[in-house]
Amino acid sequence: MSEAKTLGIDHLGLTVEDLMLSLSFFTDCLGWEQFGGNPDYPSAYITDGTSKLTLWQAKTDTPTGFDRHNNIGLHHVALKVESEEALNALFDAVKDWPDVKVEFAPEFSGKGPKIHCMVYEPGGNRLELSYDPR
Repeated sequence: MSEAKTLGIDHLGLTVEDLMLSLSFFTDCLGWEQFGGNPDYPSAYITDGTSKLTLWQAKTDTPTGFDRHNNIGLHHVALKVESEEALNALFDAVKDWPDVKVEFAPEFSGKGPKIHCMVYEPGGNRLELSYDPR
């Protein structure tokens, strides 16, 4: 195996339909922190202390919706939590958050033991929340 020339993902940039709705979801619901942004190209830089995302405001009033089956690029963003209890508690908060769409509630990924759920955050991006005891 050759040695990788990179050191991991620095950040992931997501275009969202409504920057303020998505920012509120990540900071108020998921507990992330905003550490910057760019008002000229409306964006917000956020972190959970480990991962970093840039949320970019779509530049059209009629953005094309997320479609993991037909568009090249993002399929989903997977965020991990520390326990099954934490996953269930987070799902309970997320499922009732305004403008969140639930694809499926926590369940085994395949035959397990990983447990995950899928939701769409208010800006339209698909998020996986998961716990893996391995």
